[in-house]
This record gives sequence, structure tokens and C-alpha cells, in this order.
Amino acid sequence: MNETENAPTQDSGMGDQGGSQGGSYGGDRKMFKATCSDCGQECEVPFEPSAGRPVYCRNCFQNHRKPRQSRRY
Repeated sequence: MNETENAPTQDSGMGDQGGSQGGSYGGDRKMFKATCSDCGQECEVPFEPSAGRPVYCRNCFQNHRKPRQSRRY
């Protein structure tokens, strides 16, 4: 066997999953209308809101996130 037989091809069977080709990273996604639990602004979220759980717009979501802890290796 030579190296060209094992070399990956453009079509590696990953479909639209990798890089900037779509998939879950930047591809088309069904969006759902919701009302922000904090400010009351109408927004769209990439999941179906469920009753009893708060939904936040992009700005309010940033205020509710836990601060990221730096990783030390």
C-alpha cells in the first residue's frame, strides 16, 4: 500500500458536520421565538423553550453565566 491510498479525501464521509461547511457550527438551525425572562424582550433561541424554565436573550444570558475558570495544565 502506498501513502496515497490512505490519504483522506475531500469527501471523508463526514457530511456537513465539520468546519465551516454547516452542521451544528453555523449551519441552518431551527429557531424558536421566546420572551426573555429578565428584560421581557422578544428573542429567538436555538431550542424549544419549556414551561417553568427561564429563557434569556443574548444580553441577559451573559449576566447569568458563571464566570469561566482558567484551566491550568
